[in-house]
Amino acid sequence: MGYVEEFAETYAESYGEHGAAPLVHSVADEQKHLLAYAPLVKRIVRQLNSQIAGAIDRDDMEQIGLMGLLEALRRYGEPDGAFGSYASLRIRGAILDELRRQDWRPRAVRQQSHKLRDGVRALTRKLGREPSEHEIMEALALTPEGYQAYLMDENAELIASFDEVLQESVSNDSAPSPEDQLMVRRSLEQALRGLDEREQRVVQMYYEFELSYKEIAAVLDLTDARVCQLNKAALNKMKAVLQNA
Repeated sequence: MGYVEEFAETYAESYGEHGAAPLVHSVADEQKHLLAYAPLVKRIVRQLNSQIAGAIDRDDMEQIGLMGLLEALRRYGEPDGAFGSYASLRIRGAILDELRRQDWRPRAVRQQSHKLRDGVRALTRKLGREPSEHEIMEALALTPEGYQAYLMDENAELIASFDEVLQESVSNDSAPSPEDQLMVRRSLEQALRGLDEREQRVVQMYYEFELSYKEIAAVLDLTDARVCQLNKAALNKMKAVLQNA
């Protein structure tokens, strides 16, 4: 018996006892759907794992992701063409919820990140413009590796925050209605229109094609740090639009 089949059999009858959505498929159907969408869980885990520096064991992340997928199946009903997008949000949400529960960013790391963020803001005010990578590293006495770590940490926090906004756009109790889906799609389209071409490509490759920063950097012939910067700028713009939608 494979890992996914074992997971489905273990949780099929007991999962609903822990506050999750009730069973709406047979065990055999749930196993079939879990097998079909297991690659989606693996892609999301691979992508998130590159952002969180091993805060959770990868196998544990996959199990949490499968629980998110199972809950999505039970809330949504029979999967259709729109289920993949809905499931992606639920899978990512389940993993990010567990990261927050475990306080995966230790206090010292958060304090250092806030200190660096304040330093970048002060430098921006002093220069009257966005500083370059070299200017930031020089002003904050950061090595290239330290600067990369700072950007990754900033992006991980922002991604979690942005995903919360996306989660709020999806009903917690059932599959989104066609009207809800249309409203969310229009809001996202409006948010995407506010991005420049490279920002749009980064967001598309990260959220639609589920590529890691390193993979996106290779496709666009950019440094990992530059991809982090573009993603951060794009998500901040989109978050502002979605919160005001």
